[in-house]
Amino acid sequence: MPLPQLSAVTELFKPITWFPPMWAFACGVVASGASMQGKWTVALVGVALAGPFVCATSQAVNDWFDRHVDAINEPQRPIPSGRIPGRWGLYIAILWTLVSLAVASLLGPWGFGAALVGLLLAWAYSAPPLRLKKNGWWGNAACGISYEGIAWATGAAVMVGGSMPDLRSLSLALLYSIGTHGIMTLNDFKAVAGDRALGIRSLPVQLGEQGAGNMACWFMAVPQVLVIILLFAWNQAGSGMAVVVLLAAQLIMMDYFLRRVAQRALWYSGFGVPFFVAGMMVSAFGLRALVQAH
Repeated sequence: MPLPQLSAVTELFKPITWFPPMWAFACGVVASGASMQGKWTVALVGVALAGPFVCATSQAVNDWFDRHVDAINEPQRPIPSGRIPGRWGLYIAILWTLVSLAVASLLGPWGFGAALVGLLLAWAYSAPPLRLKKNGWWGNAACGISYEGIAWATGAAVMVGGSMPDLRSLSLALLYSIGTHGIMTLNDFKAVAGDRALGIRSLPVQLGEQGAGNMACWFMAVPQVLVIILLFAWNQAGSGMAVVVLLAAQLIMMDYFLRRVAQRALWYSGFGVPFFVAGMMVSAFGLRALVQAH
């Protein structure tokens, strides 16, 4: 069996998708309020674990078990195009799972445990018998929890020596995980034809494209409103107002998106979602100021 091309393996890992969990881990680091002195190595290993290891693994697993869907929607992908031949896609997914766990062991029990949960969700999302992605409600929830919540909580935990993160930090992690459910729905618009043909019940398939667009916006907006309320309750008015401005920009773009959801889902992912992730870091810095003040 021929070996896969290195460029095809890189494409399989989808580096562009690594940013959300890396960013969420960094938000957890910031929100912990811990000093970075002597902890830069831990933080950098954690960021790498979240992106080029755990997230990359999830992309490889997903592409292997989605190869039949991709043959319809994206036949140029590495596996259906034959650039990753035979069962190499599966072998790479298994190998990178083991490598990710080895890297996670460097971060102690919290880092290893979080990586293990994230990897289990990655396999459960794509692989039978669970294949959570067959239902958009469960699949998007799994992605939101692993990409944002687990990554954020892990960043906070490893910075405070492996202790339970602050409840306020966990609250923000949960809210942004819920918001990410909506972001994942945006990604489903590009695969409606293949999903419908193969029985994958994404939200655009279940609710129709307009209904899914509306639901995605609600999922993204409501958690941010709750974040704003929490920031003001924590006397972090500056951070709260910043998130208000970022949310207002999103609401304007959401209105434009909802007029033609199928045509503008990719546009909103590119231009609206950055305001969402900017709010994550703003809220993390707000919590950091609160923690350090006490």
